Amino acid sequence: MTDADAPIETPCIRTCRVDPDSRLCIGCLRSMDEIGRWGSMSPAERRRIMADLPARRGRISPDAEAGLPRRKRG
Repeated sequence: MTDADAPIETPCIRTCRVDPDSRLCIGCLRSMDEIGRWGSMSPAERRRIMADLPARRGRISPDAEAGLPRRKRG
């Protein structure tokens, strides 16, 4: 299977709320621009962004993150 045939990988957890301070989705940690362009990005670009997502967690304000379901560790 080639990259073009593979399903599009996504960090979406269907918890779509935007933190007003960082302008990131508190569920997947992507910017609105990244979410909008996700389907047209190359697999390499999506992988680069996904690798950066854990570092973005600290940019979400604690008030925005309150009540967010805990991510499973694995």
